[in-house]
Amino acid sequence: GPTGFVIGVDMTPEMIKKARRNALNGSYTNVQFRLGEIEQVPVETNSIDTIISNCVINLSPDKEAVFKEAYRVLKPGGRLAISDIVATAELPDEYRDDPALHCACMAGAEAIDAINAMLVRAGFQEIRIEPKDGSRELIRQWAPGIPIDQLLVSASIEAVKPPEP
Repeated sequence: GPTGFVIGVDMTPEMIKKARRNALNGSYTNVQFRLGEIEQVPVETNSIDTIISNCVINLSPDKEAVFKEAYRVLKPGGRLAISDIVATAELPDEYRDDPALHCACMAGAEAIDAINAMLVRAGFQEIRIEPKDGSRELIRQWAPGIPIDQLLVSASIEAVKPPEP
C-alpha cells in the first residue's frame, strides 16, 4: 500500500538495474533495490516485517545461513513467506552436481524435514511447509527427459520470528 516500503535484494548488478528500470516504468516510489547475497542481507537487524522469496534459497550452498540471516533481519513478530522446491526423496549425486538443474533451482533442494530443522535452529516458530503436489508437471517441464519430478515438489514455506517477551 501507499505507506508500505519494499526492499529488493539481488546478487547481480544486472538484476538490480532491471528492477530499478521496472520501478521507474511503473512509477513505484516506495521501493529500493540493493546488491547483496541472501546469506548476508544488506539491511539492519530487526528491521523487516516480511520476507518474501520465490525459488532462490535452493541456489545457496549454505541454507542454514540463509535462515539465520532471515531471522536476524526480521522484526520480532515478523514472518517469512517463501516458495521453493523441496526434495521428497534423496537426490542422486548426478542431479545435485548438474549445473542446469542447479540453475533451475532443483539441484539444491533440501528435504522438508531438513528445512524444518534449519528454521527451528534459526529460532523460527509457527513453521508451516506445504508441498504442492500439482507442481510436479511444471518441474517435469523444467527438466525434460530427467525423472527428477518424482523427487521434488514446490512448497510454500512460512515461519514467524517470535515476538519479544
